[in-house]
Amino acid sequence: MPSQIISRVKQLITLCTALIFIGISNLFAQVDHWETIVYDSSSWRYVVPNASTSMNWIQPGFNASAWNTGNGGFGFADGDDGTTIPTSSISVFARKEFTISDLSIIKKVILNMDYDDAFVAYINGVEVVRNGITSAGQPTYNQLGEISHEARLYQNQYPDQFYFDIADFPAPLVQGVNVICVEVHNQTAASSDLSCRPFLSVGVNNSNTSYYPTPTWFIPPVSLSTSTLPIVVLNTNNIEIPDEPKIHATMGIIFNGDGNLNSITDPYNEFYGEIGIERRGSSSNGFPMKSYGLETWGPDSSNYNVSIFDWPSDNDWILYAPYTDKSLIRNILTYHIGNQMGNYSPRTKLCEVVLNNEYIGVYVFMERIKINPGRVNIDPLLPQDTLENELTGGYIVKVDKTTAGGIVAWTSPHLASAPSTNTIKYQLHDPEITELQPAQLEYIQNYITAWEDTLAGNNFLDPVDGFRKFIDVQSFIDFMLVNELSKNVDGYRISTFLHKKRFSEGGKLVAGPLWDFNLGWGNANYCLGGDTTGWEIDFNNYCAGGLDNPFWWKRMLEDSLYANEVNCRWFNLRNSILSNDYLTNYIDSLAAVLEVPAARNYSKWPILGTYVWPNNFIGQTYQEEIDFMKSWTIGRLAWMDNNMFGSCTNVGLENIASNAIIFYPNPTNSSLKIAGLNGTDVLIIKDVFGKIITKETINSQSTIDLSELQNGLYLIELLQNKTTTKIILNR
Repeated sequence: MPSQIISRVKQLITLCTALIFIGISNLFAQVDHWETIVYDSSSWRYVVPNASTSMNWIQPGFNASAWNTGNGGFGFADGDDGTTIPTSSISVFARKEFTISDLSIIKKVILNMDYDDAFVAYINGVEVVRNGITSAGQPTYNQLGEISHEARLYQNQYPDQFYFDIADFPAPLVQGVNVICVEVHNQTAASSDLSCRPFLSVGVNNSNTSYYPTPTWFIPPVSLSTSTLPIVVLNTNNIEIPDEPKIHATMGIIFNGDGNLNSITDPYNEFYGEIGIERRGSSSNGFPMKSYGLETWGPDSSNYNVSIFDWPSDNDWILYAPYTDKSLIRNILTYHIGNQMGNYSPRTKLCEVVLNNEYIGVYVFMERIKINPGRVNIDPLLPQDTLENELTGGYIVKVDKTTAGGIVAWTSPHLASAPSTNTIKYQLHDPEITELQPAQLEYIQNYITAWEDTLAGNNFLDPVDGFRKFIDVQSFIDFMLVNELSKNVDGYRISTFLHKKRFSEGGKLVAGPLWDFNLGWGNANYCLGGDTTGWEIDFNNYCAGGLDNPFWWKRMLEDSLYANEVNCRWFNLRNSILSNDYLTNYIDSLAAVLEVPAARNYSKWPILGTYVWPNNFIGQTYQEEIDFMKSWTIGRLAWMDNNMFGSCTNVGLENIASNAIIFYPNPTNSSLKIAGLNGTDVLIIKDVFGKIITKETINSQSTIDLSELQNGLYLIELLQNKTTTKIILNR
């Protein structure tokens, strides 16, 4: 789409949505405190229907005197039911009257619902919210839920929360007597449990007590009016976001530029449109703060490529919730290092998120790993690519858990690193295994197996026919150094991505992109993850389990040349982007931006000073979390300096190894110098779309002038040395 059309579309979106913001300030009307009007454990009228029930049962005037009376919640098998109903129950209907003494003081309403498996809630005969039953109208008594949803309170987790401004509340609350009605349906007639535990709470605008205290688990909502971070507003019409599949929603992003204030009443000027959204993650899916995967959709719910934050256009995005990472920045730091090394890592943007009018915290908006000219820049593999050069790429494979729905494509004939006796299992990431032709799957499996066979064989050191002919060695060195620096307990054995280029692009297997480092940087209290000492490649020696490190990493270090290359690369980077000052300053810069947003995040999620799996350090304040991360990093750097593999002479900036050419400083505000270049070379500068901007001959004494270029990301290539580096110009 031409840029002028995109610009016009954004203008129209701004105009069309302007009216939305006239009343949006009502969403953040002042609330003095919260009180609960209806508890699950109160006395309710209920029925376990075995025949059709009058549709009027949700109405205020319905005569429920023939129904049972009992204390909620209602259900069976979870051990927290106030009233136990028969284990064969498909559904339960419950209703309760409550009185509002002064409607004018109520500004917000929250329905907390703990349920198994699906429910519909009504107030005064009007539906408020439902989940797990998509058909319109009132369900029949024997209608089954469409999802499997486990109750949470009995597991010491938070129940689902549905948050409303009083002006937008679907039901007409009245001063005086009101009625709340809830029906819960099981997913199957033979389900092992059922739960129905509703709570109705209100935010009032004065300090008087009119109703009852909120439950002990209740967390008052946090209001967001302005932020120095982009504000992402999601709306699912109060439908709970499932693990899968994606559901329809809308997303608006308010972003007035780095360093500028964003207000919730500003127009959606960065993005506004339809999306499909689902929860994502494996172990993180059990945290109350959820991560989300989303696709930008067109009007017909098909994928629609857009550029967000001026990133390369795509339709796959992630809102990552750094719940267990109390610094909020471990992934951002890691991907920044990866990019500064000259390797693609997902772009990230800190933001604050509002979901269905409820503030849900500080998130990281980021790219999903996939084949794309702006992401993993290799030729895409199409279904018809089954011969010759086209068959040889591109593939993205991974070694990872299967708990999030992953499918094992093949199992390596070689075991994980000794002393482990576990196997290495490969998954296809892009394209997915279901999209591959048999010849394509056979090719990538045979290629990686040939690399492993060679690496495990006696001839693996051969400079021509050894392991090097299969892989991009530099990428494996960089991948290892980042995993070791962060001491990532999931490193190597989980979330390890490899991608394969076509022969016309060089043909080799490349390590990366980097992914999922929230348990690194001293954040894990198991498998020595909190120690600044020890090598993560030795994981299998002291923490063997079902998922162990592949043998490749330790085997390649048996090659003295490879070990020396690791050493040279490490000490080269220690002079620049891995210096103590560079890393601590970068961490401090992120923490400064997060000072106010982090305080808001930890008001929403009050976990500072509290253990959250698998925290190694528990800071009482956000600053303590940042200080720990910096001190841990300095300790880790020192240990690696003293214990680094191999040896390398003359590794200062004046005379470093020829395979470790760097441009510095990076980022820069005006010019670059070069280190590690022997003789002369032809330098080419390209923009992110591959357009050549300048071409010149340089040597090790050259200063590369960038003063005529606009701020942004650029690619620098050296023709003779065949190196490509990404640099950032930021004045």
